[in-house]
Amino acid sequence: MNIQDIIAKKRDRQTLTKEEIQYFITNYTNGTIPDYQAAALVMAIYLNGMEEEEITNLSLAMAYSGDVLNLEELGIVVDKHSTGGIGDKVTLILAPIIASLGVPVAKMSGRGLGYTGGTIDKLEAIEGYQTNVEIESFINQVKQIQIAVIGQTLNLAPADKKLYALRDCIAATASIPLIASSIMSKKIAAGANKIVLDVTCGSGAFMKDIDSAKQLAKMMKTIGNLAKKETICIITNMDEPLGKTVGNSLEVIEAIEFLKGNMQEDVKQVVFTLGAYMLKLAGKGEDIEENKQKIEMQIKNGKAFAKCKQWIEKQGGNSNSLEELEKWQKAKYIVAVKAEKEGYITNLDAQEVGKISMRLGAGRTKKEDSIDPLVGIVLEKKIGSYVKTDEVLAYIHANNEQKAIEESYHLKQIYKIGQNKISKQNIIDII
Repeated sequence: MNIQDIIAKKRDRQTLTKEEIQYFITNYTNGTIPDYQAAALVMAIYLNGMEEEEITNLSLAMAYSGDVLNLEELGIVVDKHSTGGIGDKVTLILAPIIASLGVPVAKMSGRGLGYTGGTIDKLEAIEGYQTNVEIESFINQVKQIQIAVIGQTLNLAPADKKLYALRDCIAATASIPLIASSIMSKKIAAGANKIVLDVTCGSGAFMKDIDSAKQLAKMMKTIGNLAKKETICIITNMDEPLGKTVGNSLEVIEAIEFLKGNMQEDVKQVVFTLGAYMLKLAGKGEDIEENKQKIEMQIKNGKAFAKCKQWIEKQGGNSNSLEELEKWQKAKYIVAVKAEKEGYITNLDAQEVGKISMRLGAGRTKKEDSIDPLVGIVLEKKIGSYVKTDEVLAYIHANNEQKAIEESYHLKQIYKIGQNKISKQNIIDII
């Protein structure tokens, strides 16, 4: 077996065997196959696609190219993963809710890159919170209090890391087989028994249209099931940012407010739907509407917030600060963005809002970039809102005065105001 034959086979639209895929992944990961040959195969896959069995074999080969976390001793662990979005603070909210209902939450999360934020960056905005935790301590914490969320300390799916970087530099990212196998390889390696995937769709998501989002969702569900990881995909709207805030500290504050009962409606719909299906997969209830009621009760009775405090404290964070959000440090410059005319908000491009947040310092253009946890955007008006002239649309939070002025101007241009009210659907489909 050699890589030239494998490249030629996929070039000619033939199906690769499990052994050929394993040969490629093993030898690319260990450096035997150089980038230029891997790039040729990736481009052949990008152009000619893969069959379901090929994609599953690719996912499994990448998953087992490094460490694979074994969580069997914790019982049924349901992982939740989002394909990325703007203002997505769902994990911060959902993790303590699910843990408070007796379902183990053992989650490894990543940092943000580009205009989409990372859960670990947000958690590190909490004073003292430790994301670098040894695996044994991680599992023991879940046994003790049902929840732990840490950075990716294991060498999970190293083949995916190499292939992802390669795809990015040869313009081969927008491929359903390659995206699906990338996501699912990490989920399989992370050790959960069952998976709920939030497949975002819209301007602030990787999948810009509903047809592509459905295709990706169906493919990931198939991979999960073939890998014996029961998987449910929920397609959610990311045409505008989720919730009111974009930025690390700002999103943590919004998440804590949610757990105290101050819930933004779009965030509520996403959290309750994802959570209801997580409970179903965990064997905690078949009826989705009843599961949503269970989630709401955990917020009303304070148990979700209490679990959040316990979790934060266990990982070294200042849990008392969650009681006094008004005392959290703020950015130096807070600039109001005001409407120049009266009408309804008809568009608020999520991707453009994310880019503004990144330029303010809340995101990274390179992995080694540092971020500013205090900067970001607070959206007072969103799609469907009615505004009057000079009414505040949003606030820019910045630590650089010139950036604050420049980005407040850019944000004003992103807001589109018309005379007809636009309705928005947050949960698009369940697959």
